[in-house]
Amino acid sequence: MSAAKPLIYDGLQCGHFDRAVFESLLKGGVRCVTVTLGFWENAIESMESITRWRALARANSDIVSIALNSGDIDRAVSEGKLALLLGFQNAVLFESRIAFVELFADMGVRVVQLTYNNQNDLGGSCYEEHDSGLARYGKEVIREMNACGMLVDLSHVGNRTTLDAVKHSQKPVAISHANADSLFPHKRNKTDDVLHALRDNGGVIGCATYRNITGNHYCASVDNWCEMVARTVDIAGIDHVGIGTDRSHNTTVKDLDWMRTGRWTRGPDYGAGSATNTGKAPPADWFKEPENLGLVSDGLARRGFNAAEVAKLTHGNWHRVYKAVFG
Repeated sequence: MSAAKPLIYDGLQCGHFDRAVFESLLKGGVRCVTVTLGFWENAIESMESITRWRALARANSDIVSIALNSGDIDRAVSEGKLALLLGFQNAVLFESRIAFVELFADMGVRVVQLTYNNQNDLGGSCYEEHDSGLARYGKEVIREMNACGMLVDLSHVGNRTTLDAVKHSQKPVAISHANADSLFPHKRNKTDDVLHALRDNGGVIGCATYRNITGNHYCASVDNWCEMVARTVDIAGIDHVGIGTDRSHNTTVKDLDWMRTGRWTRGPDYGAGSATNTGKAPPADWFKEPENLGLVSDGLARRGFNAAEVAKLTHGNWHRVYKAVFG
């Protein structure tokens, strides 16, 4: 069965958005996307990023709006607009001040990843040799995020710290942009026990299209990618899988260097790449333009998912989690 009118939520994208990107996403049926406002930025730099996004949303208010809750997302969908959820891929913006969690929530931030590629004062990262687990401060931040209506994102977080975070969160959590390690082994991907814990927590994993953590096979066609989604459903369950492409818009080598090295090293770091794979990963073969996300609904239908299941995978599971966390 073909989904006649795609409705898609993307759990994470990044890069430099502009009106052309917004229009392309809308053309593909995307009606909600979590955008990345920062990776290594401190509190002041993060506030500056929020002001830039507010200005961008204001300049394009006829087609986008910043969403603070599930009702705002519903309103954007009904108006034919793209709902933007403001997110950060690291918790350094809180600067070890627990009160800053509420402060940034009041400024509209709705998604924060506990750690990025390095250990921080909350817990361990996927790239550290030893995952420390969730720190005492990390437990306090999760408690505060639950209270403030901010989604706990565990995508780049180490597996031990992820399991600790799932245990301590009183609300559903997210792995906004990763894949199952059993389907494509990579430090950025999540082991089956983590996905089972996510399922039991009521959370969602957003399946990524980023080639370095997805692999050439699943990037070769939308049907191959939907095969990966189907196999992820076999692990985590139909209610706990969504889309989280990790699509990067208009990024340059300078942007890539900042994402990978920030201010923490003088030497090279390859992120999800390697010494033999140093550059920007090419997009999935089927996902050359943002609007190509509109192909996913039919691809899932061809994999045998019925209309209700396609709706869960393309937007419904994310909407359930957002409503539980944001209201």
